[in-house]
Amino acid sequence: MLAQHRAQTTLSLQPALFPTSSSYFRSNVGGSVRQTKAIEGSLADIPYVEQVAVALRADAPASPQVAITVDYTHVGRRVSGIERITAEQFNETALRPLKVRTYRASEQRLSIMLAQMIGLPLHASKNPADVYIFPGFPPSPYFALHRDRCVLFVHDLFLLTRRPDLNCVGKYYMAPMFYIAVKKFRYFLTNSEETANKLRVYCDPAAMIVPYRPYVRNVFALTIEDRAARSADPETLRIMSIGTVEPRKNFVEAAKIREALARRLNRQVELHIIGRLGWGPDPSYLRDQPNVILHGYLDDATARSVIAASDLLLCTSHDEGLCLPLIEVQYSGMPVVAPDKGVFREALGSSGILFEPGSPAQAADQIADAIAVPSWRSKYAAVSTANVARWNAIARADRAEVISFLSSLPLRSAASSV
Repeated sequence: MLAQHRAQTTLSLQPALFPTSSSYFRSNVGGSVRQTKAIEGSLADIPYVEQVAVALRADAPASPQVAITVDYTHVGRRVSGIERITAEQFNETALRPLKVRTYRASEQRLSIMLAQMIGLPLHASKNPADVYIFPGFPPSPYFALHRDRCVLFVHDLFLLTRRPDLNCVGKYYMAPMFYIAVKKFRYFLTNSEETANKLRVYCDPAAMIVPYRPYVRNVFALTIEDRAARSADPETLRIMSIGTVEPRKNFVEAAKIREALARRLNRQVELHIIGRLGWGPDPSYLRDQPNVILHGYLDDATARSVIAASDLLLCTSHDEGLCLPLIEVQYSGMPVVAPDKGVFREALGSSGILFEPGSPAQAADQIADAIAVPSWRSKYAAVSTANVARWNAIARADRAEVISFLSSLPLRSAASSV
């Protein structure tokens, strides 16, 4: 039973029912309100009869119809990863059969802040029976006083653990509110087991943490095509990375790995980075590096052509909450190279090439050894396909657990008030 699980043991992760996620937009920021609404509308075409049957299994607690209010104040300003996750995982179709309504704000930053600090608390005071989910920005401290009906979706802990990498809004607006919510809330959803493990260090030991990992769609319409038949020893090796160019993504190390790999292979190696230019000194540094191409923001079709032409994906992030692009590009069958850390092991399983961060030469040697095998392209096409299936099986079960968990919240709230 869900009630038996606490923070020390995250809810069982049997495979979800709902397809979601394009973390590409988390870092390759762009889009509009129209795009966000299109995302939501496209979900109506997905059949859910079997999913609902699984979600309403016999051991789920009997409860009245739960009314869910989801904080959408951040949705519509742009379509980044957080906005996509909100639009795809927290809507009427995704959470069926629960009753879901959204609370929105206009696109201006001041309007968003006022809606979060004043509008949502006023709405909650008029609708005290609702369950409130916060899948984007940290909530107003008001909700820490009403935590029995509040759920925080945690993408990562960077607002607490990587303060030097934050911009001003992150440091002085989001981080303090996130700290209060993490310390005071009782109920959390997370995008990975790794995020859940890190959250346990900061939250109430009695808090309940439920993983809600997104189903990875083929957002770029990628195919393996002739990848396995391509030359195992190309004249130019094309490496690609996806993410906002900012300190946490650590693309400086990616450039150094590119340089070391070119020396090791004695051939030209290119690094193609898809993603908007963010803050910090990294964009300037990368512009001056040979064979490093900063593509900036690309639409899906243009990004697809860059991905299809690349030989492998390289991730050098200092840390991630999940980093879904690693799985998304596996629809193309290309190898994925990432730091040997828990979150990347969770996302990639046994399909990745994992290196010890901090040593570009060593990472280059591992890549060179991996692609020295004549059949390396067909090998990684097979393991990449298998990993996408593995991940999505886990995601399907997460959705069923989340619906059961949310259905039980009114009963939990009533019990805690007795």
